Amino acid sequence: MSVHRSVKKITTHVLQEMKRNGEKIAMLTAYDYTMARILDQAGIDILLVGDSASNVMAGHETTLPITLNEMIYHAAGVVRAVERCLVVVDMPFGSYQGNSREALNSAIRIMKETGGHSIKMEGGREIVESIERILTAGIPVMGHLGLTPQSIYKFGTYTVRAREEEEAKRLIEDAKILEAAGCFAIVLEKVPAKLAAQVAKEIEIPIIGIGAGNGVDGQVLVTHDMLGMNQEFSPRFLRRYANLAEDMTLAVKSYVSDVRRKDFPNDSEQY
Repeated sequence: MSVHRSVKKITTHVLQEMKRNGEKIAMLTAYDYTMARILDQAGIDILLVGDSASNVMAGHETTLPITLNEMIYHAAGVVRAVERCLVVVDMPFGSYQGNSREALNSAIRIMKETGGHSIKMEGGREIVESIERILTAGIPVMGHLGLTPQSIYKFGTYTVRAREEEEAKRLIEDAKILEAAGCFAIVLEKVPAKLAAQVAKEIEIPIIGIGAGNGVDGQVLVTHDMLGMNQEFSPRFLRRYANLAEDMTLAVKSYVSDVRRKDFPNDSEQY
């Protein structure tokens, strides 16, 4: 029997066993109770309470504006919904960079106030001190390399990362640094598929890709993108599994029409 089907609860240990067994890991984002409950019951392995809530839920252009308090609010609702999957909470911009003590305090707040199972941090060697300090408190850490949206103003573009040999070499080194520090998994975002596959082969912890090809140990997408709720975002790596924007628009139009025509509520829908 496959690992993920034989367990009642997904843990960091289960994810490691899935990698060893060659079983792919499925990960999506969630920001609220209702969506998280549906995704958990559908069999997702990991729910990421992503700082992409800054874009998806609040309408900001980047992930930078979202605060630690806002991330805690979103994560708490998600955790209350799940029974099986692992919940990972993004550490927002400004809550860990450059100060390992502040990083630890931020991570502790997330764990205590949300009930989340782990946290995720963007960056490699430059944040390893913060990662190690957080791990000393017993808090599991997922890494994030490649395109790191919190550093968008440094890169100046959302283009594919690590195409050049020097940057690719540094990414592999950073992945090994994160593994040695104690991260339980790493997200690789928008890097060449060949490079991502190499990292997954050389690293023993699970590598979760987004725009990183099929040679990694799992995949993650933003739920609102893959369900077709967000129509403005269409990168090459995105596969839409539904067109909820159209379905929801039609449903709302039908509701408006029924109200206008005094068809809703009908006799059976009132007391």
